[in-house]
Amino acid sequence: MTPEDRVLDATRICCDRWGFDRVTIDDIAAEAGISRATVYRLFPGGKDVMFEAFRHRETQRFFVELNAHVAAADDLEDLVVAILVEATNGLRRDDHLQTMLASQPGEVVKQMSMDDLPRIIEVATAFFTPLAASHLDAERAGELAEFLTRLVLSYFFSPSRRVDLGDPASARHFTRRFVLPAFAPEPSAP
Repeated sequence: MTPEDRVLDATRICCDRWGFDRVTIDDIAAEAGISRATVYRLFPGGKDVMFEAFRHRETQRFFVELNAHVAAADDLEDLVVAILVEATNGLRRDDHLQTMLASQPGEVVKQMSMDDLPRIIEVATAFFTPLAASHLDAERAGELAEFLTRLVLSYFFSPSRRVDLGDPASARHFTRRFVLPAFAPEPSAP
């Protein structure tokens, strides 16, 4: 494990314990078993740079795990359903995210919706577009990828009584009713 990973792991533990706003570099250094000066050498710019590196690493981990679940989809419908179900359940299973939502819901929603949303949408769209491109042209694949990203985030932060994107049957019904009619490949002209 690299020193950077030790610091980022310590960041997760400290944030779970005290929340983002109350964590100090000293807390993280103590948890990682290194000096404060070492933390600053590893992350010049301090806490903001370290938190950005932490968010980047966690986002990458999320998409690597998600890819393992969706890459084998045979057709567009199966791909969309897999993305909706696995992304939704991945967010639900994220203990760190759940802890932060329980302790500081307003701050997490603000950060994810206002500060990080453009980055999250960009990263997720870049991840999903190649998967969808095997079923759609590049432009429509990008549109679908962005739509699915916004959909998952919306339903995660504001759950519906009618639609559960984490449930395969509900996600498939939603996909057939709303997603495929909008994004299914257009028939070829004769």
